[in-house]
Amino acid sequence: MAESEVSIRSVETKSNFFINAVSVVVPIVVAVLLAFPNKLDLGGWTKSLPHVIGAVNTLTTVFLIAAFVFVKRRQIEIHRLSMIAAFALGAVFLVCYVTYHLTNPANKFSGEGAVRYLYFFFLITHVLLSLVVLPLVLRAMFYAVTGQFARHRKIARYAYPIWLYVSISGVAVYFLLYHFFPAK
Repeated sequence: MAESEVSIRSVETKSNFFINAVSVVVPIVVAVLLAFPNKLDLGGWTKSLPHVIGAVNTLTTVFLIAAFVFVKRRQIEIHRLSMIAAFALGAVFLVCYVTYHLTNPANKFSGEGAVRYLYFFFLITHVLLSLVVLPLVLRAMFYAVTGQFARHRKIARYAYPIWLYVSISGVAVYFLLYHFFPAK
């Protein structure tokens, strides 16, 4: 085996370990932080974070759709920038989400009847698929950054539609919870 192949395998092994660790640690840390019964007092500004989160999810959706259009048009540089923006917005979402739930109790959904089932469908699938998509997105980003475009395309076929659904369902949950059926 050539020295460069060994080096590439070493980088990939370390990256896979990092991706797997992040994919396990992030949900555990978020779950633990959300379980804190006593909320921190960082001020009233944290009450506006759901609206920031809704805007971030909306922008993420826009960037994901734009990235898809750009890659289909073979405008790879604009596709790359759109995906970086979507990825960065994912990080902003996580910080805002954790900050909100560390400082505020969960908002209760007030809708009744069929819309309640719809809300919980969106919420549960959003949360479960967000756990699935994290390692896929991290791997797709790794493959793109390291120039492994065949592997990037292969994993993006799965990562992209899941990520897009997670983003859109996050917007749906936001509107249902905060605009259509706000807590009474």
